[in-house]
This record gives sequence, C-alpha cells and structure tokens, in this order.
Amino acid sequence: MRVVPFGAAEPAAFFAGALGEVSVSVLTEDLSAAEAYVLMTTLVREPMCATPRGAGPEPRYDTGRVGPRPASCAGPTPPLRQRQSVTTLESTRELSPATRPWRRTVRAYVALTKPRIIELLLVTTVPVMFLAQRGVPSLSLIVLTLVGGSLSAGAANTFNMVYDRDIDAQMGRTQNRPLVTGEATPRGALIFAFVLTALSTAWLWLLVNPLSAMLSLAAILLYAVGYTMILKRRTPQNIVWGGIAGCMPTLIGWSAVTNSVGWPAIILFLVIFFWTPPHYWPLSMSFTDDYARAGVPMLPVVEQMTTVARQIVAYSWVMVACSLALVPVADMGWVYVVAALVSGGLFVAEAHRLLTMAKRGETKQSVLKPMRLFHFSITYVTLLFLGVAIDPLLHFPLPGLA
Repeated sequence: MRVVPFGAAEPAAFFAGALGEVSVSVLTEDLSAAEAYVLMTTLVREPMCATPRGAGPEPRYDTGRVGPRPASCAGPTPPLRQRQSVTTLESTRELSPATRPWRRTVRAYVALTKPRIIELLLVTTVPVMFLAQRGVPSLSLIVLTLVGGSLSAGAANTFNMVYDRDIDAQMGRTQNRPLVTGEATPRGALIFAFVLTALSTAWLWLLVNPLSAMLSLAAILLYAVGYTMILKRRTPQNIVWGGIAGCMPTLIGWSAVTNSVGWPAIILFLVIFFWTPPHYWPLSMSFTDDYARAGVPMLPVVEQMTTVARQIVAYSWVMVACSLALVPVADMGWVYVVAALVSGGLFVAEAHRLLTMAKRGETKQSVLKPMRLFHFSITYVTLLFLGVAIDPLLHFPLPGLA
C-alpha cells in the first residue's frame, strides 16, 4: 500500500481531510492473488462501481459499510489486481465504529494519547512541585496537577497522531498506531483532541490556577502546531526547537505550587531542553531508513553519523552543566549533587562511546548501539529528578551554601 503524503504546509487541508469524507483512488498494478484478496476484503468497504470516467459522478468508497458489491452498480466487477492509494487511512479499519467492541475502541483512544510519553512528562512535574514547596505539597494539589497535565499531554499527542497518520503508515515503528490500523478514525481522533484540550485547560484553570492552565495550553500549541505542523517535516533541527513543548511540565509543576515561574524551574526547563536532542537523536539513528522513507529530515537522515554523534556529545555536556547550575540557584544539597554528577557522568560517557563508534565508521546497529543512550537518557531524567524531589526532604547543605 502506498500512502499519499499529506502536505505539511497545508493545515487547512489537514483539518478538512480529517473531518471530511474519505476518497480513494485506484492505481492498477500487478499484485499477487493473495495480496489482491487482502486489499479487497480489508481496505475496501464497498467495491467501486465500474463507471467510465466522464459518464457520471466520480466513484467513491463508502468506508462505513461492509458488504457485497451493490446491485445498482452497472458494468463488470473491477479487477482484483489493484493497489489502493488512500488520501487518509480511515478506509483501513477492519470494523465499522458501530460493530467494533467498545473495549477495543477505548484502547485505541488511550493509545492516541501516547501514555508512555505522558509518564515521562509527569516524572518531571512532581519533583519540581516538591522543590517549589521545599517539602511535600498537598496530595490534592499533586493529583489535580497530574490529572490536568495528563489530559493536556494526551491532547497534544493525539493532535500529533492525527496530523502524522500518513507518515506513521510508512514507518515500521509506528505502523501499528490506531489511525494507521483503522482502530480510530481521523474525525473521531480530532474531536477527541479538542475535547482533551478544552478539558485540561478548564481543569487546571479552575482547580489549580490560571497560570498553570495557560502554560499547559501553550505546551499543546507548541507541540501540535510548532513541532508537528511546522518544524518536523521542514528542518533537521525539528526536535531541538520542537522539544520546548516537552520542557513545559517543569514550569507547570512550579507554577502549580507558587503561582509563578521561578529561576529553579527555568533551569530545569533548560536541562530538559538540552536533554531532548541527545535523547531523541539516538532513536532516529536506529530508524534512519524509516524516517528517510517517510520524508522526515531528522538529523541522522541528512547528516553523517559522526556529525550527529558530535552534536549529541555537545548537547550532553551543556545539559550536565545546566543541571549543576541548579545547585547555587536553588540551594541544592549533597543528595542532588551526587545524583546530578553520577547520572550526568554516565550520560556523557555513553555519548562519547557513541561518538567513538561513529568515528570508526561503524554503521551496524549491533556495534553502534545508539539505543543504549536512548534508554539510558530516560534513566538519567528519572535519577536527576528523583534527586530534585528528595533533596528538599533530606537536605544536607554543601559547604559555603548553608
């Protein structure tokens, strides 16, 4: 199946395509009988009438109906040897929404929110609340902030999946996402995203504070529009500036407690900003062919591996420097310092290992092993922010900072 690329420069067409009817063009090409059978039974909900071009309205598929070719169709049955070229992927669903089990639908819509990414964002929210409180904030405030933040992140991720459904279908890593498999429809997903946006903004505004709500809304716009629509398909620096959205939980966590944005929150914002490229580029290095096939100019697609590895090392060092800048600004003690130095040292060491392998000309994933750094980068954030949370509770001041 070849998916017609959806233009990144046409957001108006994006919304029209997600909410409108699905049209299907048919390109004749030799396929095996098995392939033709699968295509005709899973992609086509109602076979197209064999109406000659110009003899009537352009034929369309009814993607909401399953059944035999209607008797009203005149002319011979179209040949089975066809390739389906779809402008949206709604026509790939196996069951119509009316017949699909509700649990399956719920799982699909939960998957649209990318729960694992939400977990990582929440890891950076709660510790900042502990730091802002210099202790344990009220449990109710933590829960309210986490619920609002989860809804907000879910909205941003759903917008991302709706817009990127065309390239997700071309990448092995993402081809099982709900909008590719047809478990959810573009129209339903887009409505879901808008509902989550409104709900998260109202939730934080009414139950936490307006500043946190506005920061949350800004994060949705930065990710859905700034990164997904504008940067991702246009520049190799997409993840650098697009990663700003992922830094916002540090500001939201601080503002939830203090109703302001302080310097400690800004420094932790910068830590995540400089962490994002060396976190994501190793993943891109592992799936270079996927991104190239989809036409996404990730840095490893357009640059040599040595160039990418050098930038990973540079960002890693700046990230560690920013993490240590928090010590004098927020009066951090030994717990945080040890966490920052140990986890940061291991991160930089792994980044340099990757650079060494790249300089040797290693291209095999089994030798280069970029995913080692990707996985450790998640461990790094967890350890660092665990130090942020524990240090105010078990504060052992450094000499000269007491």
